[in-house]
Amino acid sequence: MTSFGNDWDTVLKEEFLLPYYQKLRLFLDDEYEKYTIYPKKEDVFTAFKLTSFKNTRVVVIGQDPYHNENQAHGLAFSVFEGVRIPPSLKNIFIELEKDLGIKKKDSGDLSNWAKQGILLLNVILTVRSGEANSHKGCGWEEFTDSVIKKINLKDEMVIFVLWGNDAKRKECLIDNPKHRILKAAHPSPLSAYRGFFGCKHFSKINNLLESEGYNRIIF
Repeated sequence: MTSFGNDWDTVLKEEFLLPYYQKLRLFLDDEYEKYTIYPKKEDVFTAFKLTSFKNTRVVVIGQDPYHNENQAHGLAFSVFEGVRIPPSLKNIFIELEKDLGIKKKDSGDLSNWAKQGILLLNVILTVRSGEANSHKGCGWEEFTDSVIKKINLKDEMVIFVLWGNDAKRKECLIDNPKHRILKAAHPSPLSAYRGFFGCKHFSKINNLLESEGYNRIIF
């Protein structure tokens, strides 16, 4: 049984017993045995381990993990300390500096964001080396849809950040009037200039959190 070491263990307990998830586990066992899969098995659920259900204040939805060596570690858009910052994350940092005046250094590790209540959730949690979207349609989408639905039931405000079309497709799962949704283009070089740059989502997140009496995120 997967263990997160926090309240997600209870929230998702029944999910792990469902037939689709049992099928997904068998698929992943086979994939990890035959191919190089990212992230490592022990890092697949990093987002849940660092951001408990209770402490989730913001959900940033990504697509699937980085598929190059030593990049993915279970947090959407994040890379390990010391790894070269990928283009999408570089654009996120550019917008962060324009919005809040915060200039990031060389680290692309977003663990500190996660520890402050930002669930950095990819729609698909694993990928074959060098093959983007290779685990699409294998069961992860059903799992992460269920995660979003459970967060949607929370009584306190959660901010859902949807960057790009894949993330925006999840908007239909968020119908609780307590929550807030921020939408923009994906931060990838192909689309960042079509609505990501200038979205000011970082200041909007902090303003919304402050309005509900929560601590601002230290980005």
